[in-house]
Amino acid sequence: MELETQSLARGLRRRDPELLDHLIGQYQFRLFRYLLYLSGRREVAEELFQETWIRVLERGYQYDGKTKFEAWLFAIARHLVIDMLRRRKSPADSPASLDDLLDPGKGKRVFEPPNPESAALIDLLAAEEESEHVRSALACLPAAYREVLMLRFQEDMQLEEIAAVTGAPLSTVKSRLYRGLADLRQQLEKDHGL
Repeated sequence: MELETQSLARGLRRRDPELLDHLIGQYQFRLFRYLLYLSGRREVAEELFQETWIRVLERGYQYDGKTKFEAWLFAIARHLVIDMLRRRKSPADSPASLDDLLDPGKGKRVFEPPNPESAALIDLLAAEEESEHVRSALACLPAAYREVLMLRFQEDMQLEEIAAVTGAPLSTVKSRLYRGLADLRQQLEKDHGL
């Protein structure tokens, strides 16, 4: 992996257009889903998606190849979302955390695009129906817990990578994951009357 990330770092420093095209193709679905999840609006996610890749191109020299590219990419995207949400808030009520920015209490449902690699529409519909109760339970969790759960289980990131994306210490990531799972379990049991 180190050889691959070092090669990637060199390509980004050179602003290699073929490398950028390859990276966009490789990460477009996951990055867009993450941005859509955090922003809650498709048009905002599309704008942030483009801005993220512009930042990758402009600041590719900052990628040192010591960490996975996806952790660096998601960290850029996360910071853009936070910056966008801060600009929307007035200075008097400036948020203290990601929880404040993403306001989990609103309960709005976020559109989740289907995976283009899915075999059939019926499979998509069945998966949608089965996961609806999990999504509603997730919507009730604090944003910091939702984000860690999404990065761990949807994006399949390791705890160290999540710490790099969120800028939180590893112990905080572990705590958020543990508490998020416990709260999710409790919410699911409450929703199903167990």
